[in-house]
Amino acid sequence: MMYCQSALSAVEASHVGEIRRQASQLAVAAGLNDSESGKVSIIATELARNLTRYASRGEMLLRTIEVGGVSGVELVAVDRGPGMANVERCLEDGYSSGGTAGNGLGAVRRLATEFDIFSTQPNGTVVLARVQKGGVRALATFEWGAVNLPAPHEPVCGDVWRISQTNGELSLMIADGLGHGPQAAEAAELAAGVFDGNDVRSPPDLLTTADRRLRGTRGAAVAIAYVNSKQSKMQFAGVGNVAGSLRSRESLLGRGLVSHNGTVGVHMRKVQSFEYDWPRDALLIMHSDGLQSRWSLESYPGLSHRHPAIVAGVLYRDFCRGKDDVTVCAVRFLARNGS
Repeated sequence: MMYCQSALSAVEASHVGEIRRQASQLAVAAGLNDSESGKVSIIATELARNLTRYASRGEMLLRTIEVGGVSGVELVAVDRGPGMANVERCLEDGYSSGGTAGNGLGAVRRLATEFDIFSTQPNGTVVLARVQKGGVRALATFEWGAVNLPAPHEPVCGDVWRISQTNGELSLMIADGLGHGPQAAEAAELAAGVFDGNDVRSPPDLLTTADRRLRGTRGAAVAIAYVNSKQSKMQFAGVGNVAGSLRSRESLLGRGLVSHNGTVGVHMRKVQSFEYDWPRDALLIMHSDGLQSRWSLESYPGLSHRHPAIVAGVLYRDFCRGKDDVTVCAVRFLARNGS
């Protein structure tokens, strides 16, 4: 599955219309009906207006998604301050700090199939809103979120990510083509093609196949995680500088995941996978080197309880290097009664 994403500035009032137009186009691409497309348009407008009125350096991240076999549109509003002192109050209809009607965030929460928000002062706010076909949140074993954006002034992203889930099993891959631009994207897409065409239960086997497929290209850093929630285990294998961290609510510092030195398609030695326990409240975070490695969820009380798309958005906002492609993915197992 492809998860292309665009980032649109939301700094001036003139940006609101363009954000609404692009969101509406994505709704059509996702196969949403008129009512659902209308919800996407309203959500895009309200979030963009909030960013332009109240926020510092606001931007909107847009893409089509597929969750549990159901298509939809995802909107993530990101800003860098000033943040909200009382999030719940800001979600109440009629509340406004700027003299408006105060129905923005409350309306967004009502219209969205999935909604979440995280805000701190003075860092800022990240808001997630998804509208899915049928208007009902699809049942899934895992919930996930990701940010995947190209380096500045590049037409394509040299990072690619893929996710596949079925029957309590999940596979997640990030491929970071060396450098950035079209040649980096070519290498990363070849690695993604290997993932798309295989039953990814053996990360080392996939990396070996990708190494053959990528010869003659720039090569890529690639990491793959395979989770079997029924066995409470995760296998992880990586080559190059795609980082991984597995954490739980009891251990926010997490556990770093081991990757091998080398480059897939250029110089890769024999790869082994490492097995880790998968706690019921596990949160897996993987990212390319477009994200700094010095982040810690301990610095954000409550963030580990938010939707993984919020986690990815906050890490992108605060730790993106700004000079390279960037990908950050977060995945959580949704433990239910009897699971």
